[in-house]
Amino acid sequence: MSLGLVLPVNLSVGTFDSYLNVVGQMPKLTPEQEYELAVRYRDDGDLEAARKLVMSNLRFVAHVARGYNGYGLPLPDIIQEGNIGLMKAVKRFDPEVGVRLVSFAVHWIRAEIHEYVIKNWRMVKIATTKAQRKLFFNLRKSKKDLNWLSKADAEAIAENLNVDLKVVYEMEKRIDGRDMAFDLPVDSTPGSEETYNAPSSYLMETESDPALLVEKSDWKGYKEKLLNEALSKLDERSLDILSSRWLSDKKATLHELAARYNVSAERIRQLEKNAMKKIKSSVVLEA
Repeated sequence: MSLGLVLPVNLSVGTFDSYLNVVGQMPKLTPEQEYELAVRYRDDGDLEAARKLVMSNLRFVAHVARGYNGYGLPLPDIIQEGNIGLMKAVKRFDPEVGVRLVSFAVHWIRAEIHEYVIKNWRMVKIATTKAQRKLFFNLRKSKKDLNWLSKADAEAIAENLNVDLKVVYEMEKRIDGRDMAFDLPVDSTPGSEETYNAPSSYLMETESDPALLVEKSDWKGYKEKLLNEALSKLDERSLDILSSRWLSDKKATLHELAARYNVSAERIRQLEKNAMKKIKSSVVLEA
């Protein structure tokens, strides 16, 4: 999360109603208090000041998030994403501009919520471009019921958003589409009317053959054995160079190794190259 903050209010703890009750009781800041806290965070990096700015505006995030309650996604998750947007806003807020934090933060809050909705709401995953996302949210707002758009409505939306009419119809199909379960329902009975051929029945599992798994495991072990044997044939310096350059979590640079052995970086590169050739030749020969 932004700012490195750990909020004392966690949506995963207790009931959601309790969360709303807690954030609703957070004291509101006056413009003067908000300015002072924002200056402290901007100038001194005061995380306690940033935390107070965030906590005092959590109720506003919940208010914005309620507007996205019709997408079938958990409202607590939507609010959590909005909280992330609020923290990003606090990090970028300039108190000298002369606007309240809540006015500045609404863009960041909605941006995080939109990103979450796009990634998680059924058919919306197809809407990847900025234009498609704009069309999706506007179309969802325009469709007040389950009926298909009339030609006049579709033409009005297309003109308003400056897109082709066929694009509007295509997005409407995505929104009104229904997801098919990947596997059979848990309570389905073979031969019943509810039973259908789920997508999982058409897929082949190529990684579950026991013989192939054993062969793959043996081959991996064999290759590791060849590599270890090849490394054991290197001289101490070459082994140290390869280990430092390729096998360590913190890889050493050519210049660091050059200083260690009191030679040039070019010489270390040559030794590394020669050692790699020896390993390759040994592994190929044994394989």
